[in-house]
Formats: sequence, structure tokens, C-alpha cells
Amino acid sequence: MDPILQVENLTKQYSGFMLDHVSFSVPKGTIMGLIGENGAGKSTTINAILDLVQRDEGVVKFGGQELSSDPKSIKENIGVVFDGIHFYETLTPAKIGRISAAAYEQWDDAIYNLYLKKFQLPPRKEIKTFSRGMKMKLGIAAALSHKPKLLILDEATSGLDPVMRDDILDLFLDFVQDENHSILMSSHISSDLEKVADYITFIHEGRVMFSKQKDELRYQYGIIRCKTAEFHAIDKSEILAYRKRDYQWDVLVADKEKARRKYKSSVVVDDASIDDILLLYVKGDQVK
Repeated sequence: MDPILQVENLTKQYSGFMLDHVSFSVPKGTIMGLIGENGAGKSTTINAILDLVQRDEGVVKFGGQELSSDPKSIKENIGVVFDGIHFYETLTPAKIGRISAAAYEQWDDAIYNLYLKKFQLPPRKEIKTFSRGMKMKLGIAAALSHKPKLLILDEATSGLDPVMRDDILDLFLDFVQDENHSILMSSHISSDLEKVADYITFIHEGRVMFSKQKDELRYQYGIIRCKTAEFHAIDKSEILAYRKRDYQWDVLVADKEKARRKYKSSVVVDDASIDDILLLYVKGDQVK
């Protein structure tokens, strides 16, 4: 599938932190989940993709074009929702609609007002009176109303109650039914990504640990749970990450069925959730 977004060797050095040659791509018609612990580099990656921070190195292409080649046209096709409202707090949704209509050629007032109604957002109340969840819904409404082809979402479902979050996720799934539309979304809520993501890119300490199809992670990855003697008998080339607990070793492997056949009754091999995989990479160790 053709990528709508290509990120190649994205690098940004700060004091005490480095975004280290991050590379991944988002195919058209898909949702890419961006995961990692706090401070791993997810927001820095998004900001560097959007040219909100200057990159030290790397190339970012939207539909094969760099943002600098035609910034106005390309930005028309990118909807962005950050973790937190980026509108002046004294504005109202109605005023934001008028400002956005002047900024975007593709702005659709009818769609925007439909979202305001759907999300139960009063058009003439100032944003400062809104809850965190209402502000996030307003950001999503504004991002969708200029008809983007790519949505970039930084913790866009945080602050929403479970029912509204589920509705928003269904909205995202509807958005990518048009195979020219795609979403890059960072989230700490793994159940959201379990529901909607097609791919997962995991960033840890500024580096991409993997970028894979979600179904490969869910259906092929597994965790061997064993005692010390069994741990030392495991083929080290099969170990992605491991962690020593009180009386047990947890070992992440990429092929759980192979592990079940190979080690049979001597160990337990469990399915691995996205949270399990993240925790073992972050809190565990890798074979040197």
C-alpha cells in the first residue's frame, strides 16, 4: 500500500534526550498507533513531523511531498489534534468556525456544526468554561471539518469518558473507510489501539523498537513464564526482552506457537497484550 506519511531517520537532539533516527510509514487507509512511555519521544516525533520543531536530520513526506514544497496545500490535508486545546480560551466554537473558514479552503461549516451538535458543544460558550473532554471533542471537530486526508492525534482520546471515547474511535474507523484517509495517533490507552489500530510503532528512549502490524503483535507475540533453569535453556536468539520477577522470569518472544512446540510442558506461554509488550521492553532487558 502507498504510504500517506513517510518518516525517515528523523533526529532531534536536546540536552539529555535524543530522538534517534526515527523511521516508519503510515499506509493509506490505515490507523497507526504510536506508543511509548512518558518522555519516550512521541510528542517530539509529532512536532518534528509537523515542522513545529526544527529537525537535526531526516526527511518527512506527505503523499510523497515534503511539507516545505507546498506548505499551504499540504496543511489543508492534515488535521491535527494535540493533547490540550490550542485555541484562545476566550473564543467560542462559533468564532473558531469563522476563523477556520478563513484559514482553510476546504472548510465545511455544515460538517463542523454537525460535529458540534453530535458532541453537544454549545456554539456560543467560551472555551474556558469547557471541561477537558469537551475541549478535546472541539479539537477533533475542527480537525475533521476541513476534510483532511491525514489525521495526526496526540493523546486525542484522553479526558473522554468511556462512552464518548468509544464513539470517537468509531468515528476514526469511519474516517479511514475511505482508503485515501489515514490516522497517526499517539495514545496511552492501549485498549483504544487494540480496537482501531492497524499498525503499532513503539518508541522507547527516542528510538523505534518496532513498527509492525497490530495483528502480528496480538496473535504471534507471546510471553514465556518460567523458572530460572528453564530461562537459561531458552534460545537467546528468540528473546526480544525479558524480566526477572521474584520467583519467575517473563520472556517476550515473537512466535508463541513455536515456543509452545519447542518447550512444550516445561514452561507456560501466554498471549501478549500491547501493554505486556510495552512493559517488558521498558522495564525489562534485552539480550546483548
